[in-house]
Amino acid sequence: QVQLVESGGGSVQAGGSLRLSCAASKDTSNNYCMAWFRQTPGKEREGVAQIDSDGNTAYADSAKGRFTVSKDNAKKTLYLQMNSLKPEDSGRYYCAAEPWCQLLLSVLRDDFTYWGQGTQVTVSS
Repeated sequence: QVQLVESGGGSVQAGGSLRLSCAASKDTSNNYCMAWFRQTPGKEREGVAQIDSDGNTAYADSAKGRFTVSKDNAKKTLYLQMNSLKPEDSGRYYCAAEPWCQLLLSVLRDDFTYWGQGTQVTVSS
């Protein structure tokens, strides 16, 4: 079992930046994929950025060049640095973890077992 707690959401104007954090209850440095997903009303939850234990990453096309996923294994924390934010980036952002996982060919995965409660991001124009 892994408990995940997100923080760092808020309201920001278009063009601004936010850094989301996800604190894990246990060490996820080995054989885990960690991920950020976004959900907006009326839409399916979509993968935004993911990273595995080898440091391989995967990004949604909408996030490439603007968002950076990283992790601090010593702090058991996953981050999402979001720059040049757009109104369409608004939504509830969820952190997720999957054990015995590896990212291949920078393809986003959608099979995550552990989820946080989410943090809201609102970008105004």
